[in-house]
Amino acid sequence: MDNSKRTAVLLVNVGTPDEPKVSAVRRYLFEFLNDRRVIDLPLIPQKLLVNLIIVPFRAPKSTKLYEMLWTEEGSPLLVNANKNRDKLQASLGNDYQVFTAMRYQNPHLRKVLRQVRDQRFGKMIIIPVFPQYASSTTGTIGQFVSKEVAKWTVIPEIRFVSQFYDHPAFIKAFTERIKEFKPETYDHIVFSYHGLPNRQVDKVHPEIASTECTCEQAMPEHGKYCYKATCYQTTRLLAKSLGLKPDDYTLSFQSRLTKNWLKPFSDELVIQKAKEGVKRILFVAPAFVADCLETTVEIGVEYQELFEEHGGEKIQLVESLNDHPLWIETLKELINS
Repeated sequence: MDNSKRTAVLLVNVGTPDEPKVSAVRRYLFEFLNDRRVIDLPLIPQKLLVNLIIVPFRAPKSTKLYEMLWTEEGSPLLVNANKNRDKLQASLGNDYQVFTAMRYQNPHLRKVLRQVRDQRFGKMIIIPVFPQYASSTTGTIGQFVSKEVAKWTVIPEIRFVSQFYDHPAFIKAFTERIKEFKPETYDHIVFSYHGLPNRQVDKVHPEIASTECTCEQAMPEHGKYCYKATCYQTTRLLAKSLGLKPDDYTLSFQSRLTKNWLKPFSDELVIQKAKEGVKRILFVAPAFVADCLETTVEIGVEYQELFEEHGGEKIQLVESLNDHPLWIETLKELINS
């Protein structure tokens, strides 16, 4: 087949271990955490921290969590990625070839890019499946693609989708997913986003510290690529679409490693709400388009246990978009826009 008139579409996520075993999890964490955009400390402290402390101690603990997450089909992240690929391929037709790619581990982005190069596609569209831009997710994918493609003799037309948190199709898809869980039957709604170190957010607008920014109230001019600002804007758009009042919901950040990460922290919010007498919370995670360790286990299991310990009753996780038909339509619109 002549691919010169066809477009390669790469749906790129962070990655997942090949299997829920310590050796596989260690390989994944080693590659992931040694990325200079993920842990942006000076080189020597980063290497010592990651390779002598974090990976050796975290791999066995993370493996137990992956064992809880794993299904008969495999890692939900990869299973859903492949479903997205197949459904999007069927929707787009033969003018496109859709690929699943992972920044770390398999199917590795490097290998997929080489497939695209060898098959000589005329155009390539890269979609990191992160609604809100962050240097440690979308940024590292963009950097990796640039370095790899720079080696090619023929560089095709390339389009890179940097974020889509405010795309009407994305907001519609997540709104419909939330409605499936009848938000009006819960005492409170929490919009929980993956956390980031404050210093990474501050690098986007060094003249304004993230702790002093007013993005909680409105989208600032400097907020286009600020992760914190786009998270708050995502929440405002979803709240408006759902007809929520300000008292109905709270935004928070999860998966923190230190106190110097974006606040408020989701785990502390869970405890606070339980102590206030809230019994039922609906959790929405609009930074994730596929369920993974941070949604299924961290929110669905760990936060549920934390909530019960402090007097709460039920935390219900809204399933992510996964392979929802409206998510496939969103991807199609991103490709055709």
